[in-house]
Amino acid sequence: MKNRFLVIGSNSFSGSNFINLLLTKNHKVLGVSRSKEPKSFYLEYKKNKNIKNFSFVKTNLNKNLNILINKVKKFKPNIVVNYAAQGMVAESWLNPNDWYITNIISQVTLYKKLNELGLVKKFIHVTTPEVYGSSNKMIKENFNFQPSTPYAISRATMDLHLYKQFQNFKLPVIFTRTANVFGPGQQAYRIVPKFIISVKKNNKINLHGGGASSRSFIFIDDASKATYLITKNGKIGNTYHISTNNFITIKNLIKKIASILRVKYKKYVIVSKDRAGKDKAYKLSSKKIRKELGWRPLTNLEEGINKTIKWAEKNIKLINQSELKYKHKN
Repeated sequence: MKNRFLVIGSNSFSGSNFINLLLTKNHKVLGVSRSKEPKSFYLEYKKNKNIKNFSFVKTNLNKNLNILINKVKKFKPNIVVNYAAQGMVAESWLNPNDWYITNIISQVTLYKKLNELGLVKKFIHVTTPEVYGSSNKMIKENFNFQPSTPYAISRATMDLHLYKQFQNFKLPVIFTRTANVFGPGQQAYRIVPKFIISVKKNNKINLHGGGASSRSFIFIDDASKATYLITKNGKIGNTYHISTNNFITIKNLIKKIASILRVKYKKYVIVSKDRAGKDKAYKLSSKKIRKELGWRPLTNLEEGINKTIKWAEKNIKLINQSELKYKHKN
């Protein structure tokens, strides 16, 4: 029997890519986001041959949670994958209350109401390595939380709440923390598509702190496949890191993209001071998911960049007509 999935944050890059994978495997999916679905070039699942298995509901969890709950009662999902969160680290300093309302208060109510329905066997809570703060050594899933920004604080708080719900009341929750995802269909204000599009438009981007911070970049399809394995075989109450074993500074990432595009990277960057609370590095050990679930990433950084470039070139006119900067919503 196929599982029925509720994917919260379905318009997000990660959420929409995961939905495409679910539809490919012929699952029934209900997606929910607070905005209407974006243009189809951002949503790979729109071209899926099993799109008939997908339905979408637009609702703001901060304001109209009951709309979702009523839909859930009819759809009857047995697995929930929650990508929904107020994102963007730098902007969380400007209106931190919005991040706390969305990422803590509304999420607490969301999980409580969904769990009370008695339908869900697994909640996959997609969280972030930012809860750990900066680390120069490889860290396992039990590493201490040291959040550096309002965004990270909000995510860490919700993670702790859900874990205590598991410990005391057996809430069937599993946590994932994923390295920086990228690939075709990513929002244009994220670093990989942002630099590609800037080159195409002959614009410059700000290289905060000179691009000294280090990250692992994982191709979106690999991240979705890992999440799918976790929905099938992940252990309740556990956390799984999803990451490559390769780390690169933002500066060297930009230089690599520039090299592939055959341009000089310095022509397209402006070095600016670093953002408040910017973590220097996240080094997630993904030994656990590799050993327990047999997962490994299949697309290397250069292959992923090339695929993203092809997507951007194919859709550049449509991308230029869409929102190229982050737009805050509460």
